[in-house]
Amino acid sequence: MANDINKMMADAFECVEDENFDDALKLYNLVLKKEPSNINALIDKGATLQNMGRIKLAVRSYDKALEISPDNLDALLNKGAALHSAGKYPEAIVCYDHVLKLDKKCAMALAYKGLSLGELGLLQDAIKHFKKALSIDKHYDLASISKEIAQDLLKSINEKKSKTQ
Repeated sequence: MANDINKMMADAFECVEDENFDDALKLYNLVLKKEPSNINALIDKGATLQNMGRIKLAVRSYDKALEISPDNLDALLNKGAALHSAGKYPEAIVCYDHVLKLDKKCAMALAYKGLSLGELGLLQDAIKHFKKALSIDKHYDLASISKEIAQDLLKSINEKKSKTQ
């Protein structure tokens, strides 16, 4: 049975790689029929749903994974990313904060939190998080590019303020 599950998971991964999301979902659902508490299948199913733009269903899948394993970093990060793409930035930040309680040096959680803070208009806080992420992983492109964008935005806002004063 374990071999069947592993084969289905590998096949589902291949489907996702080929952007054949419907078939991947069918395979994840088959795995979950046999093993309802398969964390990897729940997370991968959520990621597939997210790729399809089905954010609410993706969050539900991550929530099921978190019911089984409340401190699962992948489920928390993915749930945060899904909430972020749904415009639910404060809820996304809660997920990233949970990750950072478990792993203070999670560059991805820091950068993702920075993105959500930036969307809330908290550019200085966002920049701090991007800088922290880069202090952990200096080659982290998402943090580097986002930091530059946030700094440019902050600079243009400050320039506009000084012109109107």
